[in-house]
Amino acid sequence: MNATAGRKPVHLAVYDTFADWETGHATAHLARAGHEIRTVGPSIDPVTSIGGLRVTPHLALDALRPEDSALLILPGADLWDTGEDLAPFARTARAFLAAGVPVAAICGATAGLAREGLLDDRAHTSAVSFYLAATGYAGGGHYVETDAVTDRGLVTAGPTEPVAFAREVLRLLGVYEGEVLDAWYRLFHDSDAAAYAVLEKAGAR
Repeated sequence: MNATAGRKPVHLAVYDTFADWETGHATAHLARAGHEIRTVGPSIDPVTSIGGLRVTPHLALDALRPEDSALLILPGADLWDTGEDLAPFARTARAFLAAGVPVAAICGATAGLAREGLLDDRAHTSAVSFYLAATGYAGGGHYVETDAVTDRGLVTAGPTEPVAFAREVLRLLGVYEGEVLDAWYRLFHDSDAAAYAVLEKAGAR
């Protein structure tokens, strides 16, 4: 399916050590629904994922503007916990949310947003509560023990929940809803064969 004319692209952040398995469900089904996926890196130089995939970003982070995007997706990466290399992506997430453009962060990216103060007053989740507590953030009281959370345009999830993460993204952008979204999740998360018939009927495979 081709991207719908006039629809803003979804931006997927890519950087060295990004966890390539965490966002695949989300980007694949967004693309199938007509959303253009554009990668954004620290620069336009190639980066390499944890899985050894070499990706050349479509654009550099300093060229990304919230008004040109439908969503910013931030995958986990070792670099989130080893220094300040990815802090500019967290600051960009702040700009997106301030502009009313949603952000979706999974795994280590949630710690980056915690350090930026973006989880201090939003319901959120991550790998485990003490992982975020180690950042020194002030949002521990808003931590939710669940697979994925959406609050005021911000999706968060832990590293073991790429399907739940995608479910929240697909809901947020209106790709699937109601029983179709539920069936999509049951098929890809629970291998529930009965869910396939619901998706087939809705043309949402």
